[in-house]
Formats: sequence, C-alpha cells, structure tokens
Amino acid sequence: MTLEELQNIIATRAEASPDESWTAKLLAKGNDKVAEKLGEEAIETVIEAVKGNKAGLTSEAADLLYHLLVTLHANDVHISDVLKELERRTAQSGLSEKAAR
Repeated sequence: MTLEELQNIIATRAEASPDESWTAKLLAKGNDKVAEKLGEEAIETVIEAVKGNKAGLTSEAADLLYHLLVTLHANDVHISDVLKELERRTAQSGLSEKAAR
C-alpha cells in the first residue's frame, strides 16, 4: 500500500456516516481532536521505539501514519505536497536545510 492509496481510503471513509466509519467519527470531532489523536499516536510510537519492541513499533507506526494522513485530510493538505517538500529538502544537506529555517 502506498501513502497515496491510504489517503484515498481516508477520503472515502471521511464521507461515510460517523456511525459506520472511525475516520468519519474522528473527523466529526473536529481538528483539535484529530490533532490530539495524532499526538497520542506519536507518543505511543516513541514509547515502543525506546522499548526496542519491533512488533509494537510497527503497529504504532502504522497508527501514526494513518492518523497523520487523517490530520492532513482535516487540514486539506495532500500527501503529494508533503512528499514534494521532502524532495525539496533532500536537494541540500540536512544541516544546510535546518540552518535556513
């Protein structure tokens, strides 16, 4: 599965009834709740990484990617824009890019 495919699935599920779709239910709670859930998943991902738990990290990373894409959807940002930004950044060294911020 690609990130674009996942984003398309999220867009489809966002249009469903909140009674039938976790994605729609989360989005119906508003951007603050969507972002909060992303933060929770990020923390859980960090915890599994610190523990060195590969299975847990894999599971939490999947949750994190999903919730990141839901957050992007809630803010009308397409994953292709994020990937373009990453591509732009790789055209220079990470240290140069960071210094330019």
